Amino acid sequence: MPSIACKCGERLSYGDIPNPIEWLLISDTDFDQGRNPFDTEALNQEAAHMVKCPSCRPLWIYWGGFRKAPTCYDAAD
Repeated sequence: MPSIACKCGERLSYGDIPNPIEWLLISDTDFDQGRNPFDTEALNQEAAHMVKCPSCRPLWIYWGGFRKAPTCYDAAD
């Protein structure tokens, strides 16, 4: 199952469907372009995928899909 190691050492798996630690991000512009928002296949292809570590809370965002390394954003307390 695909996963990444968080800074805290937690293994973040993003292969489960549905996945409780994964979110799909789509811009407001892309959302409003008239596509059916319930077309899950199209949404999965167009959205950036975000994984949130349940232990230490940083957000890992795959801006370029899962073939590129994610960008980590630390959550502010």
